[in-house]
Amino acid sequence: MRAAVFRNGDLVVDEIEQPKPKDGQVLVKTLACGICGSDLHAFHHAPALVEMSVRSGAPFTMDLKKDIVFGHEFCAEILDHGPGTTGKLKAGTRVCSIPLAFSNNTAQTVGYSNDLPGGFAEQMVLNEALLLEVPNGLSTEQAALTEPMAVGWHAVMKANLTSEDIPLVIGCGPVGLAVIAGLKIKGVHPIIAADFSPARRKLAEAMGADIVLDPKVDDPYARWNVEATPEGYDPTNLLAVLGVGPGLRPGVIFECVGVPGVVQRIFEGAPRGARIVVVGVCMEVDKVEPFFAISKELNVQFVLAYTPEEFALTLHHLAEGMIDGSHVITGRVGVSDVKQAFSDLASPERHAKILVEPWH
Repeated sequence: MRAAVFRNGDLVVDEIEQPKPKDGQVLVKTLACGICGSDLHAFHHAPALVEMSVRSGAPFTMDLKKDIVFGHEFCAEILDHGPGTTGKLKAGTRVCSIPLAFSNNTAQTVGYSNDLPGGFAEQMVLNEALLLEVPNGLSTEQAALTEPMAVGWHAVMKANLTSEDIPLVIGCGPVGLAVIAGLKIKGVHPIIAADFSPARRKLAEAMGADIVLDPKVDDPYARWNVEATPEGYDPTNLLAVLGVGPGLRPGVIFECVGVPGVVQRIFEGAPRGARIVVVGVCMEVDKVEPFFAISKELNVQFVLAYTPEEFALTLHHLAEGMIDGSHVITGRVGVSDVKQAFSDLASPERHAKILVEPWH
């Protein structure tokens, strides 16, 4: 079968062996698979990713001397059932799954495994117990957004939001857009979003942001302050300093960029007592000045991925129209064009999410 293969630090198209389902697994045809920012990180920073995973104790291993087929944001169709399966979902059923496969009491991450191909291949094996049937006639393309949208929903859930909070989303790439979608479902308003890219700001509006800013023109923290200030609030009043009377609404800031310097800028701009949720994955050494966080008593939460329950609920959100992911999908390619798509995603004005359709 054909696949886009990460080999010797490059992406090549090749014929690889068809996977065979083991006990409890099913064979599926990949219908659509999104290119994730994590795929880009793995492509550009594979040695650092492996090295940091080892040092951090993460259950994540890749042998870079062997082939890897990326792709973990997928919707697939069941082709066949392996041994020890129930066959509850019949061949031809469209499914999603968290990107994990279990065999012989070990778990592997689909899309970052040397043994199992990910969604940039024509076929994969998945565990029957983890399969979720695509409901309500949801399109294959939107079903493939379950995984990245679940990342945003997990971040929103980790924020422990209240109706008084005013959220600020820094960065409106796919991660920031997923966070905005989650905030809209939670009903926390106004949702303020900031990005330098006009195209991404337009997408932020489409996904549910109430106020969208260009940081070159408008200071997002100043705008947050305006929205958070109640009538009658005087920050110079002694009673206000002591916490008596009207006060600023609580602030929750989502870092969705993942490049050095952003967390420090958030520390500098954040209001006192703000909660910061770091969703962007920074692959480089970063530097912060803790004094800013100390003096403002900031609360910083780092987040990753999602729970199985959050993944399933996100598929429900998409199927019920609570998330309209059609705005996010900006391109489709076959396996022959995956490498070019990796380059194209560097332009925020051109693309947000490109889907790989290996059967093309």
